[in-house]
Formats: sequence, C-alpha cells, structure tokens
Amino acid sequence: MSLLFLALLLMTTLQAKQLNFTKKVQEDSYTFSYQWLDYNKVHQSINFNITKLALFERFRMLKPYQGEFAKKNILRAIKKQLRQQPLAGAHAVFKQQQGKTVIQVNGLDDERIAAAYKKIKTIEQEATKKYLKKYYYQRFTTHDQQTGIKINHIDIAQDSVIDFKVLKPIILDKVSIENIRKVTNFVLSFVQSIPYSTLESRLTSSGDGFSPPAKLLWENQGDCDSKMTLTATILRALMPRIAMAMIYIDQHAFIGIAIPAMADEVSIEYRGINYLLAEPAGPALYPLGSLAPESELAINQERYVVEEFHSDGSYKL
Repeated sequence: MSLLFLALLLMTTLQAKQLNFTKKVQEDSYTFSYQWLDYNKVHQSINFNITKLALFERFRMLKPYQGEFAKKNILRAIKKQLRQQPLAGAHAVFKQQQGKTVIQVNGLDDERIAAAYKKIKTIEQEATKKYLKKYYYQRFTTHDQQTGIKINHIDIAQDSVIDFKVLKPIILDKVSIENIRKVTNFVLSFVQSIPYSTLESRLTSSGDGFSPPAKLLWENQGDCDSKMTLTATILRALMPRIAMAMIYIDQHAFIGIAIPAMADEVSIEYRGINYLLAEPAGPALYPLGSLAPESELAINQERYVVEEFHSDGSYKL
C-alpha cells in the first residue's frame, strides 16, 4: 500500500471530535458530561456518575512493572512459605551472588536435596503467579515471539465493570433500539472522541502510560490499550454474556465482538469463534467492522495476538 494512498485515505476518514467535556464533584462521586459528533456527524451526548472509589481507589496499586521489585516480593513469599512448611531433610540458604539472590539447598541426602529444589521451584512459580495476578500484570508473547510483562487488560476490564453498570440504562435509552451494532457504534464513537495519547511499547514500558477505565475518563485521554480496555468494560457492562476479544498488533490494539460480519467488514476466526473487529482508539471514526489501514494489513498478514474476554452463556440484548 503506497504512502500516497494511505495519506489520501486518512484525509478522507472522518476524525473524532469531542465538542465538550466536564466533570463536577458530587458527594461521593463525579458527574461526567460529554458531547461529540458521531460517524454521521450527528451530535451525541451522555451524562453519568462515577464513584470516587472507582476513580481513586479501585486500581490504586497499579504501577509500571519493575522486575527487581517483583523479584524481592516473590523471594519474600518463598521465605515465608519455607518458614511455614520447612523442607524435609534439607535446608535452604539465600545467598547473594553477583548482585542477585540465589537459593542454595544443603543436606546429606541427594534425593531429598533434589526434592527440595523441585519444591522451591513450585513455590516460586505459584508466588510469581499470585504476584502478577495481584498487581494486574501478565506474561505476554507478541506475534513475533518477543516475551515480556504487560498490564492484564482483561482483568482490569472485568474488575471495572461494577463501576460502569450505571451506563447501561443511560446508553440503551440514548440508542433507544436494543441492537448490538447500534449500541456498539454509540460506545465506539464516544471512546474514539476522547483525546488520544501515544502508546508506549508494551514490553519495555511495562504498563507506563496505561490508564484504567475510570482514570482514563478522569484524565480525558488514553492510549490505544487504555481505550480498548475502556470500550471492553462498557460493552461488558452492557452485554454481560457476549464473547469478546482483545487484539494486539505492534504499537496498537483493538477489540473483537462475537457477532456475524456483513459484506466488506473485517473479522477474524479464533478458536472456532468469529469476531467482528472494531477500532476504539480514534481519532479517526471507524464504525464496527472497519479498521485503520495499518490494522487491517496486520490482520491480513496474521501479525496479531488474541486474548479472549468471555462470559459463559449466550447473549440477547
């Protein structure tokens, strides 16, 4: 695809326009008010309350991942468990070697030493899993097999739904017709109209720059990972049982919804489910089933990673 063609395509793509944004404090919440233009240049608006708990407490522990800090926490967890459940016929010693802590097992029986090392490895794996879960991190592998740690956007979205259930009657009243496509496009245009901030590298930034859904609203800006998570949160609050997916490509992210695609719409099949794709990031206004050229190219070349965001059961709006 030529640079000239891309430039012309971008010039003809409608750009999201947030006409107005305000937030006003109430007793235990803030009222957020938005006005924007949708895909058809129709004036849209929405007002809703978000609690102070959701804004300032829900993800208070969420910080960029720091490998050394994580290792220290995991080592403390290993030591604690070994104090509670001592090794049989062996003793663990925590030693410093070249600035790193290593665990050495001493004992008189080789079999018991081997068993002790195996047990410590199991404890370490479980402690690591708990640490990542507690602080909303996860191991992540890109489409080209680069590995690292990123924010667990699925867990963030799931744990944010409780704060966004208030939007369901408001949005359904706005859209009036209970139709998945119409509801989704309303949500997409709303999120796309929120100012965009550049995504930092997922693997090197370790979550720096990511905003959970309520914080994104508070700051009135977000990168594509943050906007994807906000969109998934709102759609899950609206449609509790519909299957969704988060799609990752280099330096970008978007969502998939398990509804049939129409002609010329972009979709993927993953583990037997067809997902219709959507671009929450903005500032370009793309309706459900349409992607930015670079996103569609990545899909066609299979340069993407899928994370499923499911709830059990079928869905009827």
